[in-house]
Amino acid sequence: MTVRVLGIDPGLTRCGVGIVDVAANRSATLVDVQVLRSSPDLPLERRLLLISEGLEELLDRHQPHFVAIERVFAQQNVSTVMGTAQISGVALMLAAKRGLTVTLHTPSEVKAAITGYGSADKKQVGTMVARVLGLAEIPKPADAADALALAICHAWRTGAAGGVLPTSGAVKAGSRSTPALTPGALTPAQKAWRDAERGNAPGSAAAASAAHRRLTK
Repeated sequence: MTVRVLGIDPGLTRCGVGIVDVAANRSATLVDVQVLRSSPDLPLERRLLLISEGLEELLDRHQPHFVAIERVFAQQNVSTVMGTAQISGVALMLAAKRGLTVTLHTPSEVKAAITGYGSADKKQVGTMVARVLGLAEIPKPADAADALALAICHAWRTGAAGGVLPTSGAVKAGSRSTPALTPGALTPAQKAWRDAERGNAPGSAAAASAAHRRLTK
């Protein structure tokens, strides 16, 4: 079974949108990625309308099975949080109108799912996104890579596509094929992530960091 996930990195000035197809073995293929923009010089209602129209067009054109949005979290910059929350609300409403299931993922969840380390930086996330999707370069700007990471994270964390997590060989090769995998086979980074989520691995953050370094060498 292949599922299509649309990931949204919400923002009022830049809103990243990434769409991926994820197969039963959880290998992922890029469908589309865009960054929707609105000028800070425009009235708020016009900015919301611009982003909304862009999201609607992508939802209707690509017909995803699921929508994943980055969960808003507190920051010192109140205006940034407000804009992010407003676009999140728009995205939630548009998905609901189409009867789509929406899941919110925190930045740490996304980082852990993609790299095996919940404190990975944007370059590490972008590198793994490119590797998983078999891309020659990291998607830019960072909003684009983050949106794709959200989509991949959703499929991997929720098991929407079924199957098992990809092997390190498949990830490193950036394979878009469907290789035969051993059920339950996890990469070192993914094992560290699993243990960290279960809370049963002493020093799991350090282990995840080490696993990430091995995976990205």
